[in-house]
Amino acid sequence: MTDAPDPERLAALEKRIADVKKAQEPEPKAETNFSQAQHAWRMIVELIVGIGIGVGIGYGLDVLFGTMPWFLMLFTVLGFGAGVNVMLKTAKELNRDNAAQDAETNKGN
Repeated sequence: MTDAPDPERLAALEKRIADVKKAQEPEPKAETNFSQAQHAWRMIVELIVGIGIGVGIGYGLDVLFGTMPWFLMLFTVLGFGAGVNVMLKTAKELNRDNAAQDAETNKGN
């Protein structure tokens, strides 16, 4: 009887152990459900970005043409309108997703 380990058997054992460990690893969670707070923050960010882009464009045009408050005021209002428009589209999308999810859960009943 030999005391030296068989390298082939050790390699096969290590492979089996690695396979078992890999099979028992938890799968990474992909969060698909968002809380209401996350949706609210998304809509707030959309509004602020719209206003910020409008202010930036208006300020840039005012500096370029030397008409200090006029383009700034105009594009701030336009940016606010664009932000509200994007928020409304997001709200419609969320309502559509919620209705589809409700129909799917009611279908099982």
